[in-house]
Amino acid sequence: MAEMKKQSSFKLEKRDSVWFQDNTAPVNMAYIKDVCDLAILPIGAIEQHGPHCPCGMDSFNAIGIAEKVAEKSGAMVLPCPMYGGHPYMHMGMPCTIPLNYDTHMALLHDIIAGAANAGFNKFLIISAHGQTCTMATAVHKLGMEGFFTLGSTWYDFLRDDKTVLEDYMWHADEAESSMGLSLYGDKMHMDLAIAGGGTPLVDGKWKMAPGEHSHPGQMYHFEGTFALMEKDDLEFGVIGDPTKASKEKGDKLVEGVTEHYTNLVKDIMAKFPCGINPLGFRNPLGFNGCASIQYDKDHDSRGQLLRK
Repeated sequence: MAEMKKQSSFKLEKRDSVWFQDNTAPVNMAYIKDVCDLAILPIGAIEQHGPHCPCGMDSFNAIGIAEKVAEKSGAMVLPCPMYGGHPYMHMGMPCTIPLNYDTHMALLHDIIAGAANAGFNKFLIISAHGQTCTMATAVHKLGMEGFFTLGSTWYDFLRDDKTVLEDYMWHADEAESSMGLSLYGDKMHMDLAIAGGGTPLVDGKWKMAPGEHSHPGQMYHFEGTFALMEKDDLEFGVIGDPTKASKEKGDKLVEGVTEHYTNLVKDIMAKFPCGINPLGFRNPLGFNGCASIQYDKDHDSRGQLLRK
């Protein structure tokens, strides 16, 4: 250990990599112990994104955002699992490879529980794909076991609300295509971009669009079976108008959401320094062990953090 490469002197700008998989185990463990014990898990999907975007777009977007947040905040980034959970209307679409809901929830759980064994005490999931149905359940299961975990989808976290964009964020559209042009323009084929549609089953006034500021009388866009099956309804696999996309818009989206996530990470680390688990316990029994939780030395008997 004494002769291992001190790849950072534990300063952000001198790290060899923000990516967990690129560092040796001793370096990762030393960095987690001494600098930052918050890990970012980027999650996306493999699915069709029209004729102009790569099938890995959602994963690429999550990876790009997570990397930039880690560079600015000091967090470490765990490898992106690429495959994701999907809302019902995606099923059966050619070139979409969905995980079963139970599989995806178990995947998120096992990655975070395993990473905690290296010393991480805080986790931030950054999703670039509509998989709230599985991400939220996994986060609550992890909470019962004592793993402090935040699950966030970038466009709902940013809430652009047509500040940068002309339209709300949907699928292979202005928002996603702009982000692709910003993060990996060489994989985009904008000369093939075609505006698409989709048949709504409920008037849009009752449904909060992705990235929209909410108002009374709205449901969240994943709280119902609002859409027809995409394989039967969409001619080009696009919802929205990607011809409105630009790299300039993408740069603004990336910059804005990176700043918000960076500030979130810094706020968490300021309140709960390295070595502190905000929940104060580990409960491997899950639901069955919740009645007999024992808090660690950093918390009182009610789970409140002790002030030193």
